[in-house]
Amino acid sequence: MTAISDRFEILRRNQECALIPFITAGDPDLATTASALKILDSSGADMIELGVPYSDPLADGPVIQAAATRALQKGTKLEAVLEMLQEITPSLQAPIILFCYYNPILHRGIENFLQQIAAAGVAGLVVPDLPLEEAAGLLKPAGEMGIDLTLLIAPTSSADRIEAIARASQGFIYLVSVTGVTGMRSQIESRVSDLLQQIRNVTDKPIGVGFGISQIEQARQVKEWGADAAIVGSAFVKRLAEGTPEEGLSAIAQFCQSLKAALVK
Repeated sequence: MTAISDRFEILRRNQECALIPFITAGDPDLATTASALKILDSSGADMIELGVPYSDPLADGPVIQAAATRALQKGTKLEAVLEMLQEITPSLQAPIILFCYYNPILHRGIENFLQQIAAAGVAGLVVPDLPLEEAAGLLKPAGEMGIDLTLLIAPTSSADRIEAIARASQGFIYLVSVTGVTGMRSQIESRVSDLLQQIRNVTDKPIGVGFGISQIEQARQVKEWGADAAIVGSAFVKRLAEGTPEEGLSAIAQFCQSLKAALVK
């Protein structure tokens, strides 16, 4: 079993819903990112999604776009992100899932990229602009290296497409809760409940719901609808960016603890 599959299996046995926070690497700097990963790990995160800052983040809403812009302005590069991860992943319990657009992967070459992230201790990979039709060339080598490539299902996906994505996705299935970009929403669309059931009918793989979850009540709602994980991004990125780095780290620790408490009740 991979690190991600193993974590989901433990959570399922304990009847817990996973909490997967997202933060952007290099915002406000990589030293703070390293501290944030350690704090999230000790504050209830079951897995952590780490975004690689990218200049054209098509799937990201304004909060994460702004964080990526700040990180790029500071000179954050993928190589520096991986060097930081290589130092701290041995001390983390939560598997790291890298959120990375496809162009940096293509630029480095698939095999080289996968070798680099594996050496850094990355357990999973989400590539938001990689459609199912183009994913085969990355799925196979990633699986061979023990890295789970998780695919996304959109609310607009057809039944046949949902089944195909569910069959191919590794580690878990990433259900996008809204049509559009990431960001904080006032409520989760009720159609997510139906989509969860539809996916559950074709696979027993874990299902994580993301894009739009920003409040404790929303995380609890997707758990009650049957999700195996709540993925929370913009709300963490926003808290980490407010005030001094120390204040931001304190804020995400408290928020992470509150979210996880809601997911185990």
